[in-house]
Amino acid sequence: MLAYRSRVGAVILGKRMFDNGLESWQGENPWGVPAFVLSHEPCEPLSKNGDIQFTFVADGIEGALERARATAGDKDVAIAGGAPTIRQYIAAGHLDELHLQLVPVILGSGVRLLEGVGNVAMDVEPLGASSSPGVTHLRYRLVR
Repeated sequence: MLAYRSRVGAVILGKRMFDNGLESWQGENPWGVPAFVLSHEPCEPLSKNGDIQFTFVADGIEGALERARATAGDKDVAIAGGAPTIRQYIAAGHLDELHLQLVPVILGSGVRLLEGVGNVAMDVEPLGASSSPGVTHLRYRLVR
């Protein structure tokens, strides 16, 4: 997992994930790289101690990806989620790999990650799996 994180130069996440995570992140960007938040309305960047932690992008997934790629340089752009954000990037053909963290917690409800992307022609090729106490990491390549 650490090798993957070292390849990432920017991250994109949905507004709902941002809103739900911000309190537990204590206003800090947990990825340690520039984070771009998809939003329907323009917002000022969120800064902490003079460092921009989150930049809000109101011009859709393509605009967020363009800004994240420019920021990441020769590194990867990670799409952190949530599920609706990941589905949009899969449908647009922008995801090369899918990294899932499987945690054995029954929530009672949630959003299906791959619901509605069945019309996208792709194969899923396993790349690896690893586990640690409480979580299993699964990696797949999306082949179009």
